[in-house]
Amino acid sequence: MKTSVLELPPAAAPIVRIADDMPAAEENQVARARAFAEPLLGGQPMDTGEDALRHADGVAEILQRIGAAPSLRAAAYLVYAGDYLNKPEEVVAKAFGESYASLVTHTRKLVQMQRTAREAQEARLDEEERAEQTERVRKMLLAFSRDLRVVLLRLASRLQTLRFFAAAKQPCPASLARESMQVFAPLASRLGIWQIKWELEDLAFRFLQPADYHRVARMLDEKRVEREQRVEATRARLESELREIGIAAQVHGRPKHLYSIWKKMQGKELSFEHVYDVRALRVIVDDVHACYAVLSHVHERYRPVAGEFDDYIARPKPNGYQSLHTVVLDDAGRPVEVQIRTRQMHEHAEHGVAAHWAYKEAGTRGYAGVSAAGEFEEQIAQARKAVLRQLLAWERDFADQEAAHGAAFDDRIYVFTPQAAIVELSAGATPVDFAYAVHTDLGHRCRGARVDGVMVPLNTTLKSGQTVEVIALKEGAPSLDWLNPELGYLGSARSRTKVRAWFNAQQQRETIAKGRELVEKLLQREGRTAVKLEDLAAQLGFKNADALFEVVGKDEFSLRNIETLLRPVGPVVEADEIIPLRKSRAEGGGVLVVGVESLLTSLARCCRPAPPDAIGGYVTRGKGVAIHRADCSNFRQMARRTPERVIPVAWGEQRADKTALYPVDVLVEASDRQGLLRDISEVFAKEKMNVTGVHTQSVRDAGGGTAWMTFTVEVSDSARLSQVLTQVARIGGVRSARRK
Repeated sequence: MKTSVLELPPAAAPIVRIADDMPAAEENQVARARAFAEPLLGGQPMDTGEDALRHADGVAEILQRIGAAPSLRAAAYLVYAGDYLNKPEEVVAKAFGESYASLVTHTRKLVQMQRTAREAQEARLDEEERAEQTERVRKMLLAFSRDLRVVLLRLASRLQTLRFFAAAKQPCPASLARESMQVFAPLASRLGIWQIKWELEDLAFRFLQPADYHRVARMLDEKRVEREQRVEATRARLESELREIGIAAQVHGRPKHLYSIWKKMQGKELSFEHVYDVRALRVIVDDVHACYAVLSHVHERYRPVAGEFDDYIARPKPNGYQSLHTVVLDDAGRPVEVQIRTRQMHEHAEHGVAAHWAYKEAGTRGYAGVSAAGEFEEQIAQARKAVLRQLLAWERDFADQEAAHGAAFDDRIYVFTPQAAIVELSAGATPVDFAYAVHTDLGHRCRGARVDGVMVPLNTTLKSGQTVEVIALKEGAPSLDWLNPELGYLGSARSRTKVRAWFNAQQQRETIAKGRELVEKLLQREGRTAVKLEDLAAQLGFKNADALFEVVGKDEFSLRNIETLLRPVGPVVEADEIIPLRKSRAEGGGVLVVGVESLLTSLARCCRPAPPDAIGGYVTRGKGVAIHRADCSNFRQMARRTPERVIPVAWGEQRADKTALYPVDVLVEASDRQGLLRDISEVFAKEKMNVTGVHTQSVRDAGGGTAWMTFTVEVSDSARLSQVLTQVARIGGVRSARRK
């Protein structure tokens, strides 16, 4: 970056181009987003006291200066507008598209996470709380795995916030400044966004250590603009001289930032006079031969400072860094550091491997709006993974620093999917754990795995930064071996829980199938296959049929309970018990068999017919005609088997001086409680209905229990019985009262 008084926006850092995956747009996209947000943000104060619209304007300007596309700058307005919308994701999606809506959602979640972590840091934390707070910071740093644009917006927003406090000359909260120094500045450094990194450090330094900041500032005997002008003059002169001797070179210059000066003074215990890189130049050439040619010219043109030359080209640093470093005195006698490197060395030094991929492979196509495919898409994925590894490495460094101060951590590792998305796992995790973390069904179907492209056993322990690809069947189930701790297939308690849940569900299905078979066989024996299973379960007090089948399958519920419910109170026989009626139908009212005089009849106890029920007759062996209700299930079954034995019958006329009484069964379902039987009996007594028999059964459940009661009462006609049952149904706890 050339230093001048009026500085043009630099080219986007590689990470910015990788992150900006929205379609390229015209500048009016930013204007449209601002017009949308202005009525919502104008005059609204943020928690820092800054006007929300001015903050959004500042964020958009910062993004523009680091080379972000209009789409990302437009998103800055939409994110802050979301705080003043009832359903921000829906509104933004409808007005600007799903990509913007996703960005609004993730950014707002990240802001809340930061705020919570910062509030926790301000309080006095114990060890456990500090670990939880640090875990939030970790997850914040890994949020970019879903959307890298979120981090760029947060970096720009934090810089704008610090600028606001500086311009307003207000004290910045220490927790916010500390977070800027410890979290955001290193993050910007890892991403290669140096403009933001340097300014964040200087501003945070100003708020955290104002005395040191002003002391270093006073040491600089010239103002920043003057320093920039002097560096620019030296830069232009050197670039011109190199051109004259036939060396094609780009010379960049910048003054040393205040925090960098102070940090070097502290780290190397140097006085200000011995910080030689307060002013620095960087020379970029085409090849290594040109590097040494430039070094020769610089040492001829300017007087070198003894002992301040390093050849990192011949002896690269352990991280692969290569460059020539020397310190010379300019025409005014001020020390100037000069770094000389090739373009490839510069790319690696500035942005690492990700920058190399981004620069070399994107070419003129760039990244914004490109629909990559094939080999190019794979290279972009590699570039993104390299950037993520940089952040993961810094996250681990940060965690180690916190641990050194006594914080407790649950060890975590971070691995990649083939699509370069990050998956967080516990230390000791295996490919099977990875599959379950991605999706439970994928874990069930997992049968193999590749780690960094190589097939590995499923009990292989994974490490951070590896790429894991799961090989799965279309349909499959987990293995019982996975639950054996000695075999080491699962390192995560969460994965073991999912495997156990699958086998428990499988066992439950088998138990239910067994119970269903037993119940259905019982219904066949009883001739009650028409009974609905759900109704049967409800009558027995179960939530559904599967709940009934499960306890039957476990032998926790006797089939005798079902038999008792299905069978009438007394023994049910085909001909039923004989209740003799007078043969003179004109006298007693009773039943007339159509076309037959003085034929013995009896009322069936299975259905207890009473006038004016529709009835039918069935000729029994030696016991006359059994009278059934026409809707009786027993009668219908017998009629299907032997229809020739069914004859028509009718109720006889009642005599005025005598009233015939008929026994009927009443079924009452109620919540079991004390005094229930007494209350129901009082209703029958009040209505002058004689109760000749009572049978009760209770089933205990979570709600306290259900009582089933069968009353045998005498009535002259069934129509009056309906009125009495209505009163019974009104008794507290009674759920239903009906004729059986």
